[in-house]
Parts: sequence; C-alpha cells; structure tokens
Amino acid sequence: MLLFGAVALSYSLLSKNVKIKILVYRTIILPIFFLYECEIWSLMLREESRLRVFENRVLSRIFGPKRDEVTGEWKKTHKGELNDLYCSPNIIWVTKLRTMRWEGGVSRMGEWKGVYRVSVGQSEGKRSLGRPRRRWEDNIKMDLQEVGCGGMGWIDLAHDRGSWLALVNAVTNLRFP
Repeated sequence: MLLFGAVALSYSLLSKNVKIKILVYRTIILPIFFLYECEIWSLMLREESRLRVFENRVLSRIFGPKRDEVTGEWKKTHKGELNDLYCSPNIIWVTKLRTMRWEGGVSRMGEWKGVYRVSVGQSEGKRSLGRPRRRWEDNIKMDLQEVGCGGMGWIDLAHDRGSWLALVNAVTNLRFP
C-alpha cells in the first residue's frame, strides 16, 4: 500500500505539511481505524458509498481548496482532482484486494477448519422470507467477475497458490498503474 502513494509523496508541488498528512492518513488512519479485518467484510453499496464519502472528505481536508489562476477565487477540490493528487487506490479497491488475498488462504485451509466451513459452507435451517442477504462468497464471485475471471470456480482457482497470487497481482497492476 505504501508503494502506491510514493508518487504523491515525491511531488515537489506539495508542501511538507500535506505530505505528512497523507503519510499519517495512509499509515495510521486507514489501517487502524478503517481497514482492520476488512478481509471478512461483506460490503454492500451503502457501505461502499459511505467509505468513499469518508475518503473524499479526508482527502479534501488534506489537500484543501485550490486557487483559480484566472479569477483568483478559491474553489473546492473535486473528486477527480483529489484522485489525481492522491495517486493511491481508493479504499474500496484496497478492501477488495485484501479480501482476494485472504480468500485464497481460506480456500486452501480445508473443510475441517471452522473458517472454511463458515465462509464456504451452506447454512442449515430455514431461510427467512425476502431477498437473501449478499454473502461473502457472493462478493468474491462479483469481484472476480469485475476482473474478468467470473466463469471460473474461485475455490478451484485459489487452490493453486501461484495462479491465485498471479491473479491478485494482475488485478493490482490492472487497477493501479
């Protein structure tokens, strides 16, 4: 994660104060307060949008308003400009990448482990009425479909550690040059 933000910290246009704030955000706030055990989250659209809003608020506070060179007025830094200045993956992709790494390990654990049974196994008993909630396994399938590996069985793919890590690294390089 630190490697992706190295571009933002090497900018000569950014002040030392902004660089320190970015470093604190990336090394303390994100890992401790927001990404702790994110591998097991089953994010829904509401949670994803809340995480994006949080990240945009923090980044807009770090980078502050910009002064328009033509009119001289101060204006709010917009989301696209924040993404260009920050140069790191957004919080949603960080959680998805961590989840992909962790799910590979879970699939290789074996059926006798409790984590494997909870994450992959079927629940017993009667299902409540209405639309079923999105499960962790459903998120995995959706993430693999976004990457272009949706047709494969993710458990079979994850059993081969080398190919799974190659897939995760390909996803990392695909999303964040």
